[in-house]
Amino acid sequence: MNVVAAAIVRDGLLLAARRSRPERFAGGWEFPGGKVEPGEDEPTALARECREELGVDVQVGACLGEAADGELRLVLYAATIVDGEPEPLEDHDELRWLRHDQLDLVDWLPIDVQLLDAVTSHVQRGIRPGFP
Repeated sequence: MNVVAAAIVRDGLLLAARRSRPERFAGGWEFPGGKVEPGEDEPTALARECREELGVDVQVGACLGEAADGELRLVLYAATIVDGEPEPLEDHDELRWLRHDQLDLVDWLPIDVQLLDAVTSHVQRGIRPGFP
């Protein structure tokens, strides 16, 4: 299954979301996102998922990396909120803004752990999505 996720950075902080469902993922932290539906490209799917899950519109930027666990292929993109304030609307019960040196304060889902180094570099460099 192809899944996309957003590394949303604002003011040097990264948005992390805690899963509330399904039960096997509940309590784990992740980069917000979701499944790519048939006929969607990855950036379109990610923008849709951010609207559904967080209530925000995002500008999708550069691909930061990908990870796989046998069941899922997760592709992580840089993203910037262009409208709205994130709220845990679907599948999440809490959101946190974390500095790059605070990423170990939450219990990340295993597939998301694979992408933490790429995200740390992204946050430290202060890259704006879409700009190298």
